Amino acid sequence: MSRRYLFTSESVTEGHPDKICDQISDTILDTMLALDPSSRVAAEVVVNTGLVIVTGEISSSASANFVKVVREKITEIGYTNPKNNGFSADSCSVLIALDEQSADIAQGLTRLKKLANRLATNVGMLLARAIRALCLDLLAMKHQR
Repeated sequence: MSRRYLFTSESVTEGHPDKICDQISDTILDTMLALDPSSRVAAEVVVNTGLVIVTGEISSSASANFVKVVREKITEIGYTNPKNNGFSADSCSVLIALDEQSADIAQGLTRLKKLANRLATNVGMLLARAIRALCLDLLAMKHQR
């Protein structure tokens, strides 16, 4: 068995589409948490020339104008002139495809949150370890039974 390992890493900087996507998804999360601290947000963002797509799931009692949130973030980042890169807050198309979080996921997260709250009040520590062969978290396996 070889003991050689390959380690790689990636980093993106200002202006890279991944960086723009991260900032938009972070802003969507921050917006929802400001409106409803118990919001659950799983937002994925894709950016291409002249287009922003936001997809994912949200569970919240609040709602927001996500097109406005996206355009404000793009303006804040500095994309205000479509002649520079073919991309600007005012000229890009914004497609929002956010669904209500599935009931199964919401129920599972609610149970985990209750467990975490109980542990926090008891000043307990929770450790989990993955089973190497299956790459599954032991705690997750226990709760699936």
